[in-house]
Amino acid sequence: MRWTLKPKPNRETLSKLASDLGVEIPIAAMLVQRGIENFEDAKKFFRPSLDDLHDPYLMKDMDLAIDRIEKAIASEENIMVYGDYDVDGTTSVALLSSYLKSFYPNVVSYIPDRYEEGYGVSYKGIDFAADNDISLIIALDCGIKAIDKVAYASEKNIDFIICDHHRPGAEIPKAVAVLDPKREDCEYPYKELCGCGIGFKLIQAWALHKGDPFETLLPYLDLVATAIGADIVPITGENRILAYHGLHVINTAPRVGFQAILQQVKKETLSITDVVFIIAPRINAAGRMKHGLYAVNLLVEEDEEAAKIFAAEIEAFNAERRETDKSITVEALAQIIDLKEQDRFTTVVYQEDWHKGVIGIVASRLIETYYRPTLVFTKSGEKLAASARSVKDFDVYDALEACKEHIEQFGGHKYAAGLTLLESQYEGFKQKFEEVVSGSIDKRLLTPEISIDAEINLEDITPRFHRILKQFAPFGPGNMSPVFLTQNLNDTGYGKCVGGEDLHLKCRVKNGSKRMEINAIGFNLGDKCELITDAKKFKAVYSIDENEWNGNISLQLKLKDISS
Repeated sequence: MRWTLKPKPNRETLSKLASDLGVEIPIAAMLVQRGIENFEDAKKFFRPSLDDLHDPYLMKDMDLAIDRIEKAIASEENIMVYGDYDVDGTTSVALLSSYLKSFYPNVVSYIPDRYEEGYGVSYKGIDFAADNDISLIIALDCGIKAIDKVAYASEKNIDFIICDHHRPGAEIPKAVAVLDPKREDCEYPYKELCGCGIGFKLIQAWALHKGDPFETLLPYLDLVATAIGADIVPITGENRILAYHGLHVINTAPRVGFQAILQQVKKETLSITDVVFIIAPRINAAGRMKHGLYAVNLLVEEDEEAAKIFAAEIEAFNAERRETDKSITVEALAQIIDLKEQDRFTTVVYQEDWHKGVIGIVASRLIETYYRPTLVFTKSGEKLAASARSVKDFDVYDALEACKEHIEQFGGHKYAAGLTLLESQYEGFKQKFEEVVSGSIDKRLLTPEISIDAEINLEDITPRFHRILKQFAPFGPGNMSPVFLTQNLNDTGYGKCVGGEDLHLKCRVKNGSKRMEINAIGFNLGDKCELITDAKKFKAVYSIDENEWNGNISLQLKLKDISS
């Protein structure tokens, strides 16, 4: 692991902020690192307010979208709400379809089949709309590159409103309205909304247009928070406000579908991390293993008994998903060794029978072993389909752009993308991708980085210090859970390996000769046990966690790495 200590902020700024807020210097330093340098910014950070959400009409084409929806309702047109099959897409469809249906009946939800239609807007979906007298499609979390599909729909007298957050290509589809803050001609102040976030801005604009109180929108924030966590967008600015209040909805008044999921896992108060690792995989599992509409049906269901049935089905899909991605990961790792590709700058693997629904997860798992930009391919009809994942600070989307002569279609983000290509192009693509990455990546990025917020002593870790740290949540990109470095540590004699195959490290540490002691746990650090034996001094990088045992709650260090 590569340890990187963030630079210390300006001393005067630090002292003034610490004084104004009445907090310790390490707390003030972490705030300055997050761009918070005065009392007012700190107030907005610790108490995110819905009043600080931007005016949705600042988004380009928002007025056109609202006008078209109003026209559709006045003319009693049929409206299709169309979304991708992942968490962002299915929560977007659940949000907009249930909101529209609360005052207008002629609304249908549509999620493309991952295997028959693939990612994004499909010709099959447009044909379904034409066959069912649907004249307006609102596409969420997809559509920004659907130039040919939107033109095809137009020939069938079907209009499109696109609500997307992916990077546009050189040309924008000729839809009635294209809502995407990443458009170069869009001056919306916050660029990092997810697809569901843009769907929320659309219903916020409608509520403003109709003079409805903002409170009517609060029940939809649980969906937005889930999408923000699952889509790994920055939890800064507007996303922080939406995630903060969405978590409050999840924990105080969750929709029936979420209640049914949580009953399966027996979890009460959820953090954004719990949303990412408990709710999101289950919603995703529907689209991965069966069909995304199963997830939408659960998220919009209002009957408790029906929701329990849907949740049980999704739980089964998730169990199947876990087994499938585990077995494919084993096969993919074996393929890397068989091909003697351990020393490449990239991982590109392919097997025609790998399950298309889990190749993105497998790509992430391969990065845990071989830390480098990774693509996992499988057969999809007559073509090959892949999921791409990247390492911190390397833009895999740009790397794919440089390989586009081999690619049929691609889209995505800096760290995650999807693509299709002809089988005849696979070897050429694999070679070109390796050339592009090896020629452009900073070699340091091929070693996992631990970004450290501050160096502190154990004596700094007080209950008050931890109470303030908890208020930095929700955590995510742009506001990660704080990580600390402490030097001159000794184990007090309790250090040992625990877990199957001695995989984990458990110890109790003190800071040199000082009296304070604290428990520490290091998952997957069992192989570093010798660094702490015989009263050796060592340094550790960790986050601060709460440990509950027999009803007692105490603070502990959650070790990320240790070194002599």
